[in-house]
Amino acid sequence: MTETADCDAPQMEAGTTGKVRVWDPAVRVFHWGLVAAFAIAWLTADEVQPVHEVAGYTVAGLVAFRLIWGFVGSRYARFAQFLKGPGDTLAYLGDMARGKERRYLGHNPAGAAMIVALLVTLSGTAFTGWLMEEPGRVAMLPDLPQIVAPAWADDDGDEQGYGERGEVGGPLKEAHEVLANLMLLLVALHVGGVVLASFRHHENLARAMVTGDKRAPGPGDIA
Repeated sequence: MTETADCDAPQMEAGTTGKVRVWDPAVRVFHWGLVAAFAIAWLTADEVQPVHEVAGYTVAGLVAFRLIWGFVGSRYARFAQFLKGPGDTLAYLGDMARGKERRYLGHNPAGAAMIVALLVTLSGTAFTGWLMEEPGRVAMLPDLPQIVAPAWADDDGDEQGYGERGEVGGPLKEAHEVLANLMLLLVALHVGGVVLASFRHHENLARAMVTGDKRAPGPGDIA
């Protein structure tokens, strides 16, 4: 199907319903599954380690799926459809500041940049958590001594690199915690952006991620 046909599809469907299907079931399951898995991982950190680890693996699996789906998924799920360059993203943010940004049927440029930031941060959080789970995994990364090679003994010869569950301490643990805290900041910004866009364009974007449907594109909207 050509790009022109893809762009016309939302308009054709909207002719009878007033709504168009934007988010496919896979994107919706990924989104809310990731919300649940990250929340569980955060709430169980240092408290219920087995649950924390399962939630972490779930996050890693969901991120891997989203990366694949970004290339083979439906139109609005594909990275090629919504990722923009820095210039376009900055221009959109400028329009937002002036209250003149256009409505995008899929992800807008700011939302697209946030998706990249979230996926990168989640990947780093999951990876550092995976390294911490087994001491031997640290040896797999000889090229990152500044992250994975803390001093394993103090001046008195007491080991301080691993905790009771074999978790790596020091810089690696700090990196894991910094990335997890960064995720909270990004989530807050993401939620704020969703609320702002919902208010500006008079549609409930959170509900759209549940139903998959959004208001049909109008004049000036970018489909």
